[in-house]
Amino acid sequence: MDALVIHSAGDLRVEDVVTPEVLAHQLRVKVRYGGICGSDLHYYQHGGFGTVRVKEPMVLGHEVAGVIEEVGSEADGFAIGERIAISPSRPCGACRFCQQGLQNHCLDMRYFGSAMRMPHVQGAFRREIVVEAAQAFKLANSVSDKEGAMAEPLAVALHAVRRAGPLLGKKVLVTGCGPIGALVVVAARRAGASTIVVTDMGDYPLRSALKVGADRALNMALQPDALAEFAVDKGQFDVLFEASGNERALRGAFDALAPRGIIVQVGLGGEMTLPINAIVAKEFDLRGTFRFHEEFGIAVELLNKGLVDVKPLISATVPYRDAGRAFALAADRTQVMKVLLDFE
Repeated sequence: MDALVIHSAGDLRVEDVVTPEVLAHQLRVKVRYGGICGSDLHYYQHGGFGTVRVKEPMVLGHEVAGVIEEVGSEADGFAIGERIAISPSRPCGACRFCQQGLQNHCLDMRYFGSAMRMPHVQGAFRREIVVEAAQAFKLANSVSDKEGAMAEPLAVALHAVRRAGPLLGKKVLVTGCGPIGALVVVAARRAGASTIVVTDMGDYPLRSALKVGADRALNMALQPDALAEFAVDKGQFDVLFEASGNERALRGAFDALAPRGIIVQVGLGGEMTLPINAIVAKEFDLRGTFRFHEEFGIAVELLNKGLVDVKPLISATVPYRDAGRAFALAADRTQVMKVLLDFE
């Protein structure tokens, strides 16, 4: 079956890959749609990120939804023809972190489309894939395959919001309105945030964030001091979700964050220098957030019940054979949020 295989930076090929035999607890799935993630872009543009590099051909992709074509003999509860969202996360279940319920920190994690280990974990940008039944989450008839492909980034946002603790009635600032930042808006609103203000350097992502629930959107390129009004009386925001990975965005939000404010660092960029004196004086809590586990099932449940709407964030759908155009489009934040590949 066709798959999108990265060989090195800029070298993405459509290749025929073997679909393995379906074992007892597995499902064979026809992939319908897959979302291009920031990590996929890094592999395509740079051959990796940080110290992680592509060292062998690897199928990209980890945000996918499709339809079941074959059910293993012991994969109870599933039937041919059912539509599912697929979690890309396969923790071992046996290491000390899995045993503690911290599966996202698994010591033997296999995550679709990842070059973090050798051999690389092959990804899900393929027309057909075999997955563990535990990775499959059924989609309601009211949820499209395209929305199903958004379950993974929504799960990332849900985990980030969970890391912040209770948000009921809280004033929230989100810096960086790419797909994850916008989905943090969705998740924070669902968690009960009373006010959500977003910042970015571009109008298109800001408009998208407003469509999914932000109260105000501030363009920092046009108004570098736009957060100044929130700095009065030691700051107005209770929680900051920093989703840009940019040091200036993080530091620039400190004055607007109230004492004992919670900072959840969502975005990944280079190393940062932090104003420790401000963190100490205002008693900030700085928290990281990494992937998800049970939040994937929660994401699908929220979609199935119509409790969240991710459709405004789906900007374009491109046939997988035109992957070069799709990846170029996904990198252009002036006109798209999430680009989906069509594997039909």
